[in-house]
Amino acid sequence: MLRYTVIFIILAIIAGIFGFGGIAAGAASIAKVLFFIFLVLFIISLISGRKRI
Repeated sequence: MLRYTVIFIILAIIAGIFGFGGIAAGAASIAKVLFFIFLVLFIISLISGRKRI
């Protein structure tokens, strides 16, 4: 699960760079939402991964 979270957060950052750069104004809002969703999922994955060890 951690691997997928990292992949999706990288995709959200790339989409954010394109959106925030002015290439696509509509993609900026979607990228913001994706970035924060996957940031939260990444943090949850880190916390749950440490509890197993």
